[in-house]
Amino acid sequence: MVYSQQELIEWKNKYPILKDIIDLKPVVWMNPNLQNKGSSSIFSLTRDDMDKAELLWKRFAPFIVKEFPETKQSKGILESPLQRISHMEREISNSFKGEFYLKCDNDLPIAGSIKARGGIYEVLQHAESLAIEAGLLTGGENYEILSSKKFKEFFSQYSIGVGSTGNLGLSIGIISAKLGFNVFVYMSADAKQWKKNLLRQKGATVHEFTGDFSEAISAGRQKTITDPKAYFVDDEDSKHLFLGYSVAALRLEKQLEERNIKVNEKHPLFVYLPCGVGGAPGGITFGLKQVFGDHVHCFFVEPTHSPSVLIGLLTRKMSNVSVQDFGIDNRTEADGLAVGRPSSFATAISDRLVSGIYSIEDNELYKLLAILADSEGIFLEPSATAGLVGPQRIHNYANDKKLDVQNATHISWATGGALVPEEDMKDFYEKGKRLL
Repeated sequence: MVYSQQELIEWKNKYPILKDIIDLKPVVWMNPNLQNKGSSSIFSLTRDDMDKAELLWKRFAPFIVKEFPETKQSKGILESPLQRISHMEREISNSFKGEFYLKCDNDLPIAGSIKARGGIYEVLQHAESLAIEAGLLTGGENYEILSSKKFKEFFSQYSIGVGSTGNLGLSIGIISAKLGFNVFVYMSADAKQWKKNLLRQKGATVHEFTGDFSEAISAGRQKTITDPKAYFVDDEDSKHLFLGYSVAALRLEKQLEERNIKVNEKHPLFVYLPCGVGGAPGGITFGLKQVFGDHVHCFFVEPTHSPSVLIGLLTRKMSNVSVQDFGIDNRTEADGLAVGRPSSFATAISDRLVSGIYSIEDNELYKLLAILADSEGIFLEPSATAGLVGPQRIHNYANDKKLDVQNATHISWATGGALVPEEDMKDFYEKGKRLL
């Protein structure tokens, strides 16, 4: 529904920040519902679920090495570097406090984006369940056998569907086709053409829509559920995607320990996560809260034209409201973040765990892309740069909470970029330079 003028006035009176959100102005919102002790049992998932998800990743490692030789050095574990970006510290602020790092999910193997964590995990989980049910896996096997003709012929009886703005579709399409599934990706109008082309090259069938993410995922869901041998990866309501993302926290914990970076009351950790439907940042936030509790402070970042999770949490309507209900067009160059309605599953959990959300304009994303490229030699998708201004945007929050920012560690989560064609990346960079 679209609210009437009278209803909008009532909403704005109730939530003053909503006026700026509707006017497409960048805002910073601090979550009044943040709950201390993130490992609380009130959630439907626990630390044990996350640990079990990590074990599934390990079981599939031999298969991943076999099918994706680029993962041989990491022994089939999909993980990204944690890189200090000290030059970027100086570029964004002369008064920067703490140390700044980039979590380089733009370089994640196979899919080149954060979506490799959730998307690949859910497909692997589904494949394992099918194989166990059919008696093809009985326990203790080396999962390299899933590369055999026998397993690929088995999985070819089944199909997988997913609705996507781009990167989730890539991760689902690549791993599903490699296993032998028939895979169908339903892509919204804002999905980049090169992503559609790459999916087709990898063996996926791509259905294109003129509408946004909500239309694509709805169509994909309806089409998939009519086939008893089809499985739909539902980005709006999936605990498996969520768990796949959450495992990143266990990996980050080890990376911080290797660098002798402390996370405690005197050494807070701030993490800035680009946000679309909310599953990836929500899952990572859940995981980080299990590991670091109240000493980690997670912030989502959304485009000013697509602040779906922000509006859902602010109004308490969660996934029962969309940005279009408030006259916001959901049109952004940040294709992975172009989502009008948030995830029902992830948003209910993030409501208690995310410290806040800030929004950012598209032009700022391009500027940050160019600055990062010039200062650090790192090239990201525009949407992946959203966290780079996090330390500036949440400065008042840190002061209000009396947090020791002098000894803080800041991490901007880079969500995609490695698979972007050279010409497209050149266009992104040149646009950013023109805007500076």
